[in-house]
Amino acid sequence: MSESEDKAKGAANKTVGAAKDKIGEATDNKDLQNEGKAQKLKGHGQNLKGEAKGALDD
Repeated sequence: MSESEDKAKGAANKTVGAAKDKIGEATDNKDLQNEGKAQKLKGHGQNLKGEAKGALDD
């Protein structure tokens, strides 16, 4: 996967994860909230992976 693909997938996972976190919080659904937090972390990791690839290419 390329740098931009990793960053795009990371951004998408962070966005969806944040939405799940907020919906879970609003509906008092701890499982959904935790799923959202995990997805946000996954997205953050994907973004860091993309940044690392970019740094190696420089």
